[in-house]
Amino acid sequence: MSAVTQQRAARPGAHRGASASGSPMPVDTVARVVLAAIAVGALAVVAIWWKNTLGVVGLDQWLTNAGRITGLLAGYTAPVLLLLMARIPLLEREVGSDRLARWHAMGGRYLVGLIATHVVTIIWGYALTARKNVIGEGVTMVLTYPDMLKASFGTLLLLATGFFSARAARKRLGYDTWYYLHLATYVAVALGFAHQLSNGADLGEGPERLLWYGLYLGTAAVIGWYRLLRPWQLDRRHQLRVAEVRPEGPGTVSLFLTGRHLDELGAEAGQFFRLQFLAKGLRFAANPYSLSAPPTRDYLRFTVKDLGGHSAAVAGVKPGTKVRAEGPYGAFTARRRRSRQVLLLAAGVGITPLRALFETLPAAPGELTLLYRASAEEDLLFRRELTAIAEARGARLQFLLGRRSEVGNPIQPTVLRNLVPGLAAHDVYVCGPEAFMEQAVTALRQARVPRHRIHHESFSF
Repeated sequence: MSAVTQQRAARPGAHRGASASGSPMPVDTVARVVLAAIAVGALAVVAIWWKNTLGVVGLDQWLTNAGRITGLLAGYTAPVLLLLMARIPLLEREVGSDRLARWHAMGGRYLVGLIATHVVTIIWGYALTARKNVIGEGVTMVLTYPDMLKASFGTLLLLATGFFSARAARKRLGYDTWYYLHLATYVAVALGFAHQLSNGADLGEGPERLLWYGLYLGTAAVIGWYRLLRPWQLDRRHQLRVAEVRPEGPGTVSLFLTGRHLDELGAEAGQFFRLQFLAKGLRFAANPYSLSAPPTRDYLRFTVKDLGGHSAAVAGVKPGTKVRAEGPYGAFTARRRRSRQVLLLAAGVGITPLRALFETLPAAPGELTLLYRASAEEDLLFRRELTAIAEARGARLQFLLGRRSEVGNPIQPTVLRNLVPGLAAHDVYVCGPEAFMEQAVTALRQARVPRHRIHHESFSF
């Protein structure tokens, strides 16, 4: 393993004296409030069922009530999952996109389970009550109950989305296919809404019905604003265009975007935007790309590696191309920091957000370290920039070079502890390919770095 280290004294007064990043509230406050609010909402839904249930006697009533509870909880869970992915700025900034996506994925599994249980138990319970066979009762319900045909189609859409979201199936999908498949869930939730009101025994004409309308219409309004109207407003306000496409390394380019009033975006180092290039083959997809330099009032820089599909086409865009940008998003910023000493751990194109943080994270000389893993020297991005930043800031910069088959694996607890004295007292920002991040988090935990001091954000879908 070859390595290059830079450690110089900082210019007087440069980036001095900062410890943990100032934040208006403790880290994870918003995340805890959101989870508590979701739990309270679920308890309120159970309370609606309890209020409308006088007693449960016999297998038919047990099954029917199981169907009622799971139906109510499924009806509640669906809009909550949509809200998690509505790109609400407070949640994106304080909780983080990948964390919200994990909550969404976990909740999606619960939703599929609730829907499946609801369908089975409600049909079975009704069949026992009517003394009919289950299949016959199911056909009767679908064909004769109000809004059941629409709800059935919506259920099939949700179940299909759940199937293709499973890890094994997801690996076979391109990002664009996965993205458009998930847009179908909006249709599925809308199709199921009328059925809940027309057939739900617990959502009569009282306050429960008004609350249900409020939940669904409020969710639609939030999604409409943050997913449609606000991006449209930002597009008109900032009028982003590609100013330059600069080669950075094998299959990697940096895009410099210019526009109007860029300082109003409020972007921070470590964040990302979803970019939609108005060029052939790119105008119908918005993919996430991290800022690879601190944002300025004059330009935004994004660095893109050719990984096929959208990222490969981006390298071919021409200066002057219009760009629609949603963001900034992400909690992979200085506000996550808890301690004075910080380690940035990068691999591959994961250096992009860490390069921006390396320049901007408040740190005194000796408090900031960047370890950058690459198979070969030609795979390193921003080498000159990183070296200049390290020299100016008195930061440590070390390149961990060499193929694993030749030099072994440097991302191990003992190696990391030797490279970074006092590692357990550091905040660690990790970015790179998914397998690298999983390996790095495991090694850091084994090196006794507390979980709450390990920060990472993934764009995997």
